[in-house]
Amino acid sequence: MQTDGIPLLVFFWSERSGPARRMESLLAHVARKERSRLRVIRVDVDRQPAVAQRFEVSDVPTLVLVKGKRVVGRIDGRASAPKIETMLEPHLAAAA
Repeated sequence: MQTDGIPLLVFFWSERSGPARRMESLLAHVARKERSRLRVIRVDVDRQPAVAQRFEVSDVPTLVLVKGKRVVGRIDGRASAPKIETMLEPHLAAAA
């Protein structure tokens, strides 16, 4: 899924999920802030159910942090900026 060694944050969302839609601007901010150390992609679970199944996503929103082809962090449900930053920081420090 990634080849350049930069961690990948996968945002599993759905148009039908109010909490996921409310997290979109937060994720856009994280993507801008950490653009040199992190890639952020969105996966619509309704349009790409196989990807959601592969990552065992049953609720949206869900954030999955992938580094070196391994899942190294995960947040199920709506998350605050501090909670996301706490998950990311140990993995971004090594990429800086």
